[in-house]
Amino acid sequence: MRNLGVRVSATSVRRILRRHRIGPAPRRGGPTWAQFLRTQASGLLATDFFTVETVGLTQLYVLFVVEVQRRWVHLVGDHHPPHWSVGSAASPEPDADLDEQGHRLRYLIRDRDAKFSAAFDAVFSAAGIDVVKIPPRAPRANPYAERWVRTVRSECLDWTLVWNERQLHRLLTEYLRHSNTVRPHRSLDLQPPRPASRLTLVQPGTVESSVQRVDVLGGLIHEYRRAA
Repeated sequence: MRNLGVRVSATSVRRILRRHRIGPAPRRGGPTWAQFLRTQASGLLATDFFTVETVGLTQLYVLFVVEVQRRWVHLVGDHHPPHWSVGSAASPEPDADLDEQGHRLRYLIRDRDAKFSAAFDAVFSAAGIDVVKIPPRAPRANPYAERWVRTVRSECLDWTLVWNERQLHRLLTEYLRHSNTVRPHRSLDLQPPRPASRLTLVQPGTVESSVQRVDVLGGLIHEYRRAA
């Protein structure tokens, strides 16, 4: 408008924008949060804590990281055990596989929980990964981490009595093997994040081989594969 020779005060501009519910220009042209997550998925990590109650009413903390593009889940820490007390989250140690991929990872999405200390962020910053905090009390802004917590609870932990740290470590290690290499994911066209072996399709008119069932976690989960 100034280029047209029309002078408008800042108050008038502000009133017009509010009347039409239009935000400031820098925000108006940017992508939405959902668009940001989709476009940055190849270099995006999501992390969170969740708790597990033992039979003795001891509360254990589990810290994990999800590679958003392939839904590959890592347990973060010293790996024995894979959970944390409130104070031990200050210096996480990502596993070797995650560390090797640091060159392509750009962002880590996390909430504002006080358990995430400055030392926690420094570990990822040193690897060139920017830590992005979601808004306060907005778990939907970290959907990939929240969805995995729901999955591991509904498929594993809600059906198991956890006695101690060592048992929890075994449970999560075996479940992660199943989730990462066998379990189909809808977002991946019903493929696992990293298939353990490529499936062989049966051609029409051929005799199908027998199918073998493999019990996981004492039969809590079943895996199916073609018998050799």
